[in-house]
Parts: sequence; structure tokens; C-alpha cells
Amino acid sequence: QVQLAESGGGLVQAGGSLRLSCAASGSDFSINAMGWYRQAPGKQRELVAAITSGGSINYGDSVKGRFTISRDNAKNTVYLQMNSLKPEDTAFYYCHAEVVLGFDYLRSYDYWGQGTQVTVPS
Repeated sequence: QVQLAESGGGLVQAGGSLRLSCAASGSDFSINAMGWYRQAPGKQRELVAAITSGGSINYGDSVKGRFTISRDNAKNTVYLQMNSLKPEDTAFYYCHAEVVLGFDYLRSYDYWGQGTQVTVPS
């Protein structure tokens, strides 16, 4: 019922910036939270940033002060502004949404996008 469409990944030099977008589409759903996770080869998936429907924001320790998450509720879209990029930011970035379907508001469901590659050469 829910699809996530990601865009904005690519290759950027160290110190540069990228802006990722993720739009949720479908019918009969409400979003509890949306955010971004990333996974580099040989490493576990980690939280980058997430924002709840109430506006609470959590950042991973490694990106605090450099990345900013924001949302456009009317478009069911979240953005990740990535500044001062470092080689260690190189990873596959996945959009995530926690949603409620229909009137079943006591249970939430997790949806993941296909992911987008971010590469920062050293």
C-alpha cells in the first residue's frame, strides 16, 4: 500500500553537499515517522536521521552538526541535507517510513525504499 521513492544520491567531493529526497505514496495510510538509514560494505545498517509526525528528530552521532532532516507533510516527503561530506559517509542510503494503515492505528508497519548510493571519494 505504500511506496517510497528516493532521489538525490550521487558522487560528491569531500566537503561538498547533497540533498536526498524521499516521497511516500499510496492510499489509506498515515505516517508515524520517516527517516534515513545507511549501510556501507561490511558494516551494519545505522540510523542517519529520523523525524516523527510530532516533529521530534533523532540524528546518528556521526552526522550530528552536518546533516539536517526536514519534512513536507503535504507531500509526504522527507529531505536530508548533507553538508561537509566525508569519505566515511560513503554508503547506500535507505529511506524508511513507519506507517499506520487504515484505521488499524494500534499497529505500525515498516516500509523501505530501494536506496540510493552516496559516494564521497577520499
